[in-house]
Amino acid sequence: MIEDPKVVIAENIKKYLEQHNMTQKTLAEKINIKPSTVSDYLNYRSKPSHGIIQKIADVFGVHKSDIDTTYKDDTQGINTSYSSFGLTSKEERDIAADLERMIGELETNEALAFHGEPMDDETKELMKISLENSLRIAKQMAKQKFNPNKNK
Repeated sequence: MIEDPKVVIAENIKKYLEQHNMTQKTLAEKINIKPSTVSDYLNYRSKPSHGIIQKIADVFGVHKSDIDTTYKDDTQGINTSYSSFGLTSKEERDIAADLERMIGELETNEALAFHGEPMDDETKELMKISLENSLRIAKQMAKQKFNPNKNK
């Protein structure tokens, strides 16, 4: 039996709201929508768009597929826009510099190899994307932890 995507998404959002001890209103504020819209999602009246699902996932620090289990990630369509993270241009530059430094160190130390064989370019690019995402999430989590009132 195939479950209704609205029900699956609603139940997953409810689960993460409870885990994060967050209200519907707080979630609505964080993703810049009306509280009544969040209520519509949670009561199966409507399904959030892919963009809203991504924003919800970002708030909870999870992957989009953890909210919408029908979401299929393909490496050709990776979204590198992180406007919902609220990072400043300086933070973006810091992330880019850290990423380049890390990749440079890995390449010089032959760490980017598997059983002595160098990684192919596609695998290196996927690793770079993963590192960049990790740096962005870490930066956002640090902002929320050390400046909780400033970044609401």
